[in-house]
Amino acid sequence: MKIKELTDYLEQIAPLSLQESYDNAGLLVGDASTEISGVLICLDSTEAVIEEAVRTGCNLVIAHHPIIFSGLKKLNGKNYIERTVIAAIRNNIAIYAAHTNLDNVKLGVNNKIAEKLGLQNLRILSPKKELLRKLVTFCPLAQAEQVRNALFEAGAGNIGNYDACSFNVEGKGTFRGNEKSTPFVGKPGELHTENELRLEVIYEKWKEGHILDALKKAHPYEEVAYDLYALENSYQETGSGMIGTLPAPLSGMKFLEMLKKSMKTQVIRYTTLINSDIETVAVCGGSGSFLLPEAIRSGAQAFITGDFKYHQFFDAENRIVIADIGHFESEQFTIELFRELILKKFPTFAVRLTEVNTNPVHYI
Repeated sequence: MKIKELTDYLEQIAPLSLQESYDNAGLLVGDASTEISGVLICLDSTEAVIEEAVRTGCNLVIAHHPIIFSGLKKLNGKNYIERTVIAAIRNNIAIYAAHTNLDNVKLGVNNKIAEKLGLQNLRILSPKKELLRKLVTFCPLAQAEQVRNALFEAGAGNIGNYDACSFNVEGKGTFRGNEKSTPFVGKPGELHTENELRLEVIYEKWKEGHILDALKKAHPYEEVAYDLYALENSYQETGSGMIGTLPAPLSGMKFLEMLKKSMKTQVIRYTTLINSDIETVAVCGGSGSFLLPEAIRSGAQAFITGDFKYHQFFDAENRIVIADIGHFESEQFTIELFRELILKKFPTFAVRLTEVNTNPVHYI
């Protein structure tokens, strides 16, 4: 299997268009047409991980964090980023990263945290806007079903737990082709009236090219009429953080004990425990302090993430328990997520999880 086959599959799950503006997800080093000899999955693609890839015969490293965030102006090995990239190139090892695009999908990083904590009734904490589009097209009644089905197969018409969603209304369309036209119905130079169906479907904007290709292939008309609309609706399947409920309420201290054990963290920095049990919990892998107002508004009694600064802890104001478990600790199970996603599609594929602990933070 070539690298492109695997990365294309991962990008169907976590499209690159969903990464944040500051991010740099995708194939960072290597040739997408290279045959894969083995895959090594890690959180951070460090020099030690590249050495491990060489030792284990893996020529593709899949990481959560991109080793390259901003442009490299020189490659002379003066820092760990340059040394890692040089080592990868020297040993013909490709590096791929799925970062905030994997954070922002419903079955991504935060879902894995929720799974470890046993949370139920999950939903995105802060859904993203401007990700949905509406397609409106018009076609003869007799061909409406084939056009509609082609759009569904291309990925249009999905709303939450429902698919094949569309709106349909009949009307009359008029057109007149010139002498160069070859109309599906009617004759060139003559005004024609046709009983048509107005067909509307919603889709995620990153699917637009594929959906329009499917529309044009399935539609019988020489010139396909369609309208595209940007929607203000929040997209409930994509966004930052996640919120869910525990199987049963826990006291504040019991909750923290469960959290420490489930997330395998040595230290939890937390705010004053509130005067109620913990039942509704918000989570965000990595640096999630920006979501604290959303966690409070959601009614969560606890918010789990990493990288809170000192003064930000005051913002809890006894309305919620902030539990900072550390950046690495909150995302450490992402490597399991990568493996599960890959083996679901390619069950016989050889995938290795790194044995290198890339956490730069140590505790005493």
